[in-house]
Amino acid sequence: MRLFTYYPSPSNKEETRVGVFRDASQREFIALVDVDAKLPDTLLELIASPTCMKRAGDLQSQASLPWRPIDGIAFAPVIPRPGKIVCMGLNYADHAKEGGHARPDYPSFFTRVPSSLLGHEQSMLVPSVSDKLDYEAELAFVIGKRCHRLTKENALAAIAGYSIFNDGSIRDYQRKSTQWTIGKNFDQTGGFGPCLVTPDELPEAACGLRIQSRLNGRIMQDSNTDHFLWGVVEVLILISEVMTLEPGDVVITGTPAGVGYARTPPVFLQPGDTIEIEIDGIGILKNPIVKELLK
Repeated sequence: MRLFTYYPSPSNKEETRVGVFRDASQREFIALVDVDAKLPDTLLELIASPTCMKRAGDLQSQASLPWRPIDGIAFAPVIPRPGKIVCMGLNYADHAKEGGHARPDYPSFFTRVPSSLLGHEQSMLVPSVSDKLDYEAELAFVIGKRCHRLTKENALAAIAGYSIFNDGSIRDYQRKSTQWTIGKNFDQTGGFGPCLVTPDELPEAACGLRIQSRLNGRIMQDSNTDHFLWGVVEVLILISEVMTLEPGDVVITGTPAGVGYARTPPVFLQPGDTIEIEIDGIGILKNPIVKELLK
């Protein structure tokens, strides 16, 4: 399945609903509430219930469903308010090298907050206090059940699905501290979407997926999840060794080489730009860049 969270109207972002795309083209969808009123009305509640997930999956096999075009809706972050957003840094050797870092002995972990998230096709903000907004193409996955101290044998069973993340980073603020969190949590800088793809539609542990970022159509990053220093299973083991993971928690797996700050001259996102992140089998996350307006 390809599940997503959306606003029924672009002008009303108080109410969200859960949709299911008809296929990988992501042009038609059904609203779960229109088909089965007993299903949960949030994606977090849906993925936390194996029974409801099975019911949602069974709906797609029905002969006549009210499929409709995506016109007229607005995408929300896949999980609008996750309990935890755990991010990784330096998970590709080439990205570590371009930043002047040796291969780490242990991943760099940091966290994001929900107010930093934005959905597919929503505006990513260049903050009023900086002009150094950078892009980072990343694979994300979402936890589907409560888990702690996972092992190689059971780690993948904890994943509800995979998505795409753009870990928008304010580089000058990131370097104000030895910790990266402050530069990674500006409002509306973390693109998340367009959908959650269940594991049955992808290779095991999301291996072998090409990942790209494109700025105004120009390829900036081009790599593959086979180049992870720590794969999905290892990441789950490391994080769950420390904390209990719960349904709806999001893990962001790091970015490959080609980010803007490491280029000569540096390339930062400017108002009027469009940044796209594409991952094989999942889709394209696209966000226009706009300048933050002070209220």
